[in-house]
Amino acid sequence: MRKTGLIIVILFTTISAIGQRTLEKVMEKLSGDEVPLVSVTEVRVNPSYIRLDIREKEEFEVSHLPNARYVGYKEFDAEKFARAFPDRQATYVVYCSVGIRSGKIGEKLQRMGYSRVRNLSGGIFKWVEEGNSIVDGDEKPTEKVHAYNRFWGMLLSKGVKVYGRENQDENDG
Repeated sequence: MRKTGLIIVILFTTISAIGQRTLEKVMEKLSGDEVPLVSVTEVRVNPSYIRLDIREKEEFEVSHLPNARYVGYKEFDAEKFARAFPDRQATYVVYCSVGIRSGKIGEKLQRMGYSRVRNLSGGIFKWVEEGNSIVDGDEKPTEKVHAYNRFWGMLLSKGVKVYGRENQDENDG
């Protein structure tokens, strides 16, 4: 946890000095090496990819990618997931705010035998930053994005930021 915190501090210092390309590289490092990354463009143009939102229910209800299924992070249940998604050969795209939590769940899915798991590079933040649409809990278009907390919200320049439980661990974006 301490290593991640240090990386986050370096991340924001570097971003302000160097810019967006550095952000993408650092976020790729934070998301882990086990689950291959997939670009926003690839997910957008492949409707057969099953989109899995790994964020908390509160975040999902504010907004999520169109056609995404809520899976959750803290309440992720492997048995329930396996029943809901029996096809272990389908392509599953996990995402969260920026890719850290989804990388962890993606690793769990791989250990469960799902062979085609991908982590959305940059998460919902990058999806929104690239001008893609999102929907709310009623599947209606929205501009609102749950920014996780004010620390991670600094990475989001588009959309309307919504904040929830401010006492969340700032290193788990």
